Amino acid sequence: MKELWIDLQPDSPHALYEQIYEYIRKDIADGKISPGEKLPSTRFMAKNLQISRSTVELAYEQLTAEGYIEPKPCAGYFVCDISMLYQLSRGQEKPEEGRLMERQKKQYEISFSPYEIDRKHFPYGIWYRMHKSVVPEDNPDLLLSGNPKGELNLRTAISRYLYQARGVVCDEKQILLGAGNEYLLLLLAQIMGRDKKVAMENYTYLQAYYTFCNMGYRVLAEEIDEDGICMEAIRKENPDMVYVMPSHQFPLGNVMPLRRRLELLQWASEGEERYIIEDDHDSEFRYKGKPIPALWGNDTGEHVIYIGTFSKSIAPSLRISFMVLPHSLMERYHSSCGFYACTVPRNSQEVLCHFMEEGHFERHLNRMRNNYKNKHDTFMRLLKQEDWVCRIYGDNAGLHVLVELDVKWKEEEVVEQAREQHIEIHGLGEYVIQRPKEKKVPTLVLGYGNLTEDEMEQGLAVLREILDK
Repeated sequence: MKELWIDLQPDSPHALYEQIYEYIRKDIADGKISPGEKLPSTRFMAKNLQISRSTVELAYEQLTAEGYIEPKPCAGYFVCDISMLYQLSRGQEKPEEGRLMERQKKQYEISFSPYEIDRKHFPYGIWYRMHKSVVPEDNPDLLLSGNPKGELNLRTAISRYLYQARGVVCDEKQILLGAGNEYLLLLLAQIMGRDKKVAMENYTYLQAYYTFCNMGYRVLAEEIDEDGICMEAIRKENPDMVYVMPSHQFPLGNVMPLRRRLELLQWASEGEERYIIEDDHDSEFRYKGKPIPALWGNDTGEHVIYIGTFSKSIAPSLRISFMVLPHSLMERYHSSCGFYACTVPRNSQEVLCHFMEEGHFERHLNRMRNNYKNKHDTFMRLLKQEDWVCRIYGDNAGLHVLVELDVKWKEEEVVEQAREQHIEIHGLGEYVIQRPKEKKVPTLVLGYGNLTEDEMEQGLAVLREILDK
C-alpha cells in the first residue's frame, strides 16, 4: 500500500478534500503512483491527516468519477491506467510555429437522439461560480464589443487544448470563434468566395450540407467505403474543398485510417486552391484504443481547415465553436470579413476561458468520458440481448451506435411507430444527401448520452414490442 504524505493547508481557499484530490491526482499523472497500486483506506488517511473520514471520501469519489482510481469490493481503492485520460497542463507553452425540417422541440418520454448529452452531470455549481467571478457588479469593459475573432485569452486556451489533446499546432491568431459550426461555415464561404464545388460524404451532418447549398455551392455527395470518402470520385470531379469527419464520421462512426488521410492530403497538395475542411466531430469521447490525432497534424502544406465545438464536451446551448485557418486564409479573412463582430457574447467567452484555465474542463472531460463509457458498455450489453438486432457498428466512440435490423420492417415505419409511442429515434436515411442505388438494410441511429439504464431498458422494450408485431 502506498503511503501518502500530504501537507494540508487549513487557510487555503481550496477545501481540504480538493487539496487531497489534487495531490493524489498530480502524483498519479506524474507517475509517482503506478497503475494497480493500492491507496490508503479512507479510515487510515483520515486518522493520519487528523480530518474527518467524509473529507477523504469526497476526494476519493472525485478521483473515481474522473477515472484516476477505482474501488474494488472488500479490497479498497486502486490506481487506474490513465493513458487514455486527458492531461491538459495549465499554462504549458506549445511549440513555435429541402429535407432539413424546422427543429421543433417535441416532448419524448425517452430520447435516443444522437445529439443528446448527459445533462445531469453538468458542473452547474462550478459554472455558476465561474460566471459570478467574471461578471461582477461593476465591469464596464465587458459591455464593449470585443475582438472580432473572439477574446484572445480564450483563443489562447483553445490553442493550448488543441495542441495537447488533438495534436493541432496553431497560433491563437489563426483561431476564429463563432456561435455554432453553421455560422463558421458561412464565414468560411465568405472568405473562399462563391461558385465553389465542395465534396461531402454521402452520409453526413446535414446542417453543413444545407449551409453550403444556401451559399450557392455545388455539393458533390461522394460514396464512403470502410476507409472513408472515396478518392476515385474526388480525383475525377476535382472539387475545390472536401468536407470530412476523419476522427469519428457522423453518423457512421468510421475512423479514417492514415493511408486515406495521406491520400487526401496528397490530393490537396497538388492544387494551390484545394482545401480539406476537417470537422473534428465527437473526437473527445473514445472508449477503446488511443485517441485519434486530428488530420491537421499530418498536413505540411496548409491545406486543412479545422472546425471544432464545445457542444458535446460541455453543452449545445453554450454555442461556442471555433475554426482554425491556414495563414494564407487568415489574410483573406482580414481583408473580406475582419469587420464582422464575433457572434459569441463576451461574458460566455470569459466564463469558458476561466473554466479551461483553472483545470475544470480537463476534469469535466475525464469525468464525462468515464460516465459515457459506462453508458456505452451498458447500452451495448442490452442491445446484444435483443433478437431484432442484426448488427451493431459505429461503437467505442461518441454518444451513439448504429443498429441494423433483422426484420421485414421499413426503417421509416419503425421510426414513425416509435415516435407515436413517445420514443425519439432516428433512422440512418435521415442523414443521407442522395439515396443510394442499392437498397440499404434498415438501420437505426441510437444515442444513449442522456439515458439511464432504466430508460434504455424501457425504450428498447418499446422497440421490441413494435418489431415483434
